[in-house]
Amino acid sequence: MSLSLARRRAFRHTPTEAEAALWCELRKRRLAGFKFRRQHPCGPYILDFYCAEAALAIELDGGQHYDAGPSEYDERRTAFVRARGIEVLRFPNDLMFTDRLAVLERIAAALGVGEPSPHPAPLPCGERG
Repeated sequence: MSLSLARRRAFRHTPTEAEAALWCELRKRRLAGFKFRRQHPCGPYILDFYCAEAALAIELDGGQHYDAGPSEYDERRTAFVRARGIEVLRFPNDLMFTDRLAVLERIAAALGVGEPSPHPAPLPCGERG
């Protein structure tokens, strides 16, 4: 197994609380019918969430992303991803807990849909289906 595949699997099995919360909203085409993948490779980087149909990447950033060093890294990473024709949306982790609807509305707008439409029969977070 490649190191990248092993890292992606590890990241999928140990998401941050914010990633788990957003995945509950994106999985199984729950957001306007668009399919998202978690921990998707893009060159040397791993995207938190990726929608191939819309060429859209979503990154959730913890507090460390706002320091000088990681911020420069994030800028290089975002430029790399955008150079491949992929739009990148970045959100601070805490926004998933303080204003989840704003996050979903911004993602829906990037997908070209109006309001985020709820899945017709969503499972509660944490349940498999």
